[in-house]
Amino acid sequence: MKLEMSRKQFRRLLDMAYIGNWVLNSTRGDDRFADYDEVESLLFQKAKELGMDALTEYWRGQAVPSQAFAEGGIHEAIIDYENNVFFDILAEDLARRDMDDVPIDETNYQELASRIDAYITEFEQHGTDNILVDTENQ
Repeated sequence: MKLEMSRKQFRRLLDMAYIGNWVLNSTRGDDRFADYDEVESLLFQKAKELGMDALTEYWRGQAVPSQAFAEGGIHEAIIDYENNVFFDILAEDLARRDMDDVPIDETNYQELASRIDAYITEFEQHGTDNILVDTENQ
């Protein structure tokens, strides 16, 4: 297979491969999806061959993203994504809870959307500062 791209495009591809592999494998411990690790390794090996030495290290004989790559801002993008997803999921879960977890259809979808929007507004203004959990009555 042959794929033509600029160095800048290839650098973006490295970012996307790293992010994708992080999402798939970062929480799996020893039960990783090895085929995704292999693809990531191939790309980082190619980066080394293209003179992007600072982006690649070797671990157990495999090309892997270097510490410099991992600490170069890519995790800030992952954290931004995780924060947004966290608040979106929390808002929907709380809204559904408030509606007693009834099935959502065209008759109550607007109510759900309105409740989600209210929670999102709260989180945008105050983060989790106003969330209270009663642990004494559990």
